[in-house]
Amino acid sequence: MAINEVSNDVTPAVTGDNTADGTGRPHRLPQPPQCAGVFAHSKVGYAVWAISDNPGLYSGVYGKGAIGLYGQGTNGAGVTGIGGGVSQEAYGVYGGGGANAPGVMGYAGDGVGVRGRSETGIGVDAVSQDGTGLAASSTTGEAVHAETHSPGMSAIAAYNSAPNGTGAAIYAKKEGSIGHAGFFDGEVHVSRNLTVAGDVVLTGGDCAEDFPVAEDADVEPGTVMVVGPGGLLEPSSRAYDKRVAGVVSGAGTFRPGIVLDRQPTDGRRFPIAMLGKVYCKVDSSFGAVEIGDLLTTSVVPGFAMKATDQTRAFGAVIGKALIPLGHGRALIPVLVALQ
Repeated sequence: MAINEVSNDVTPAVTGDNTADGTGRPHRLPQPPQCAGVFAHSKVGYAVWAISDNPGLYSGVYGKGAIGLYGQGTNGAGVTGIGGGVSQEAYGVYGGGGANAPGVMGYAGDGVGVRGRSETGIGVDAVSQDGTGLAASSTTGEAVHAETHSPGMSAIAAYNSAPNGTGAAIYAKKEGSIGHAGFFDGEVHVSRNLTVAGDVVLTGGDCAEDFPVAEDADVEPGTVMVVGPGGLLEPSSRAYDKRVAGVVSGAGTFRPGIVLDRQPTDGRRFPIAMLGKVYCKVDSSFGAVEIGDLLTTSVVPGFAMKATDQTRAFGAVIGKALIPLGHGRALIPVLVALQ
């Protein structure tokens, strides 16, 4: 080992080289632009091993932008630039930054800048007293990416533990009118109140409500339904039936915008359109249907027809036809308006 009192731009203050056979020899570097205070190299073990009841290895900086401790791994898999081992509650690696400098800086060209790993604890623990616990930003990629393979745990869990506070556990803001502050690709469950300050935009065509349906009933979207024995719904089969409940939602290109009273059950339940646009089975053999014609139940099971008898139509009207049907049977869009 070679020791100098100070480091100049040619030779480190302390240099050392441990060869494969374990014997050390003085080591002299070629002249670099700036020389290190300590240079250590090993082929068989740790280049520097420091143990103390206080910091095992301490590095302070003086110049702006200088690095207190720099570690670089080679391109080999599993190579670590800086490794810290701990016992009990000691720190493996501790870095203290200046007023505007990070305590620990990790950089990787196209790899991982900083990685934290724990077998059963916390991989990365970020704590701040009055500032931001964890700040992440990206120019073209994801600022934060979370993924879990757990069958019962969330990829991200957020809690606000202030019982009387008004702060949100998660806050998201999207600048501009394009895109979304939040996007969910899957079902969303809300266990308490949902407050909306703006408009609620639903892409579906109708407001439906789930109803229990008779077990032996032949039911599909577009079928006209009436209330049967025991309150179970069944396809209509009588003309001008005042028991009409609505049309089974989901036929054609229309889907329900909102479904009321949806609940898990062992029996059969179908969404019945109560209001809005829905595709409905219509039979024109009882009279050609024009736009705006009132529709009612027919003798053909599950089909509507034009209401021509106004005295019988009251209380049995399903809604208004939105397109004409001159002959035959077809699914046509109907504006549901029970009356």
